[in-house]
Amino acid sequence: MADPVAWTFVERGWAVVASDGSEIGKVDQVLGDPEADIFDGLAVGVGTVLNRPLYVPSENVGELVTVPPLW
Repeated sequence: MADPVAWTFVERGWAVVASDGSEIGKVDQVLGDPEADIFDGLAVGVGTVLNRPLYVPSENVGELVTVPPLW
């Protein structure tokens, strides 16, 4: 079971999953102002040819969770 986390806990390399459960990329950067506790969104590496991260605004992020290892 996945545990919810604060946006400030998210790290580069975390999997980004679509609403259908498919992995769409990895977190490249977490965007926001930690001093004011304002989460702006995520830059997501989606493996495109240009390797340019895709910006996902915070209002399009459903939830932030950790998933325990399968071992």
